[in-house]
Amino acid sequence: MRSRRVLTITAASGAVLLAYGLGAATVLLTSSGGKQPHRSSVLDQAEHRISTQAVEPVSTSELERAAVQGMLRALDDRWSAYYAAGDFARFQQVLSGSYTGVGVWVHRATDGSLRVMSVQPHSPASQAGLRAGDVLVSVAGRAVAGRSVADVVSNLRGDAGSTVEVQYRRDGSLVTARLTRDNVPDDDVSANMITPGIERLRVAAFTRGVGRWVRDRVAQAHRRHLQGLVLDLRDDPGGLLDEAVETASAFLNGGAVVSYEQRDSAPQVLRALGRGDTGIPLVVLVDGGTASAAEIVAAALQDRGRAVLIGSRTFGKGSVQAPSRLSDGSALELTVGHYLTPAGRSLDGIGVKPDVEVPPNAAPSVMEQRAVEVLSGLTADAGSSGRG
Repeated sequence: MRSRRVLTITAASGAVLLAYGLGAATVLLTSSGGKQPHRSSVLDQAEHRISTQAVEPVSTSELERAAVQGMLRALDDRWSAYYAAGDFARFQQVLSGSYTGVGVWVHRATDGSLRVMSVQPHSPASQAGLRAGDVLVSVAGRAVAGRSVADVVSNLRGDAGSTVEVQYRRDGSLVTARLTRDNVPDDDVSANMITPGIERLRVAAFTRGVGRWVRDRVAQAHRRHLQGLVLDLRDDPGGLLDEAVETASAFLNGGAVVSYEQRDSAPQVLRALGRGDTGIPLVVLVDGGTASAAEIVAAALQDRGRAVLIGSRTFGKGSVQAPSRLSDGSALELTVGHYLTPAGRSLDGIGVKPDVEVPPNAAPSVMEQRAVEVLSGLTADAGSSGRG
């Protein structure tokens, strides 16, 4: 696979594909000795006095972590995050599509609560009955209030076979569940035939290799002379931006997929790769759980007139995050830009409005039936009219 700078764009606190759970910077705080050295930073002075005078001892690493998290709070950006060294290594495993945890995606809602955004099928969380929308109250005996998403989900991950207690609130009731961590199945993509001529391509997250998988399935659909494809992005919280661009490229003949604006620099346009299949009729399924990288794909195909979107309005996250390693192996994930669709739309706080709306509480079969109806219409129109 080609080398690339990793840009993540999800709705789970930046790239917090957690528990599912680039530049260098120096450490801000220094260790203190018995004597007071010359210090030019208020942070250094505070660290020294706390570590030498406070009645309760606190390690330098704990103070450093607290200081970094405090600086992130000053950004007032719910997508930025800090990862301890071990958490960042596990985060990279998640992006590769393999990890050990309980199988949930977590995000911070606008009211400040931590909520389950989606649940991996056949995962420990799914078997325990957790659902999208559940509000986390405590994890491993620790309240989640006031803690970062990265900190909370680090408690959800662990060795296969170990257990973790999760308390969550649903419809006003407090529920306690004990989950046994496991190797979560790598089923971010799947395919099945809805009718003899229509195939559904399900993308649960944009982890590494997803774009190539979609391109291969589209090529196979062309060789098999299928009547149409359904790209199912429901409850897809996002993932790697490169994978989203490659997925959209499967259906586009060049041109813009997305652009993003960074601080003090001109907007960067990411374009479709090579020549995609622009002929096979395409429907994209979306809902309120479709976010970030998934929204980029849906919006690009909608703006370019390549697909009909069916479902309900998407999540509405319009920012891009990038990881930055620190000297001790920990990492910051900062919002580095805001993206725009090919038509120049910002989706932040707005989302994508589908072309054919289906109520959010409708059964999954209803959306699939509408998709078949729309594809049947597109197929019928394909040979009966033209434009010169």
